[in-house]
Amino acid sequence: MSQSTSATQEFVPIKEVRDGVIILKDGGMRAILLASSLNFSLKSEDERNAILLQFQDFLNSLDFSIEIVLQSRKLDIRPYIALLDERLKAQNNNLMKIQVREYIEFIKNFTENTNIMTKSFFIVVPYDPAVISGAQAQGIKSFLSFGSSKDKSKKDGGGFSENRSQLEERMSIVEQGLIRTGIRVARLGTEEAIELFYKAFNPGETEKPLKVQ
Repeated sequence: MSQSTSATQEFVPIKEVRDGVIILKDGGMRAILLASSLNFSLKSEDERNAILLQFQDFLNSLDFSIEIVLQSRKLDIRPYIALLDERLKAQNNNLMKIQVREYIEFIKNFTENTNIMTKSFFIVVPYDPAVISGAQAQGIKSFLSFGSSKDKSKKDGGGFSENRSQLEERMSIVEQGLIRTGIRVARLGTEEAIELFYKAFNPGETEKPLKVQ
């Protein structure tokens, strides 16, 4: 089992997650923003054009690459059902017990017959610590291994705090640009980032709602 786990980890480019920053095995750093969605069908034509122009200006203002990831997953109702079961056991009123039990059955039947999907939008912001030599880095082509030509240089062992400050500057640029388009954003912390990747690599496990503080 341990050999299988070790072999699997070789394909994961993540070394560790520290202070909300994903550190890759090649020294690169990534941060993840959770972004809200916009319903264009509820916008007027003028509003749509304004949003598109703002988003275009945002993209043109970037001098580094970002990755936009859409995660679509079937809604896992099990945590909610477990919560209702706990409430049912703690309920002393017989009438309320009947109502809660009927509600649980309704939710189970509804979700079994309806394919309910949840969509989450993430922005991956990269920063690759580089030295002046400009030697080409050996990149890893994966979910987090992209980067602009300015970042594709040999990684050094610079201080984590200094490199994180550079990454946070990029995150602020992305946040401000998206906010101007009407999109709400939230930075994923260490716990949220680990949970995101755990669910990505273990899709069959019982999921918990993604919480961003």
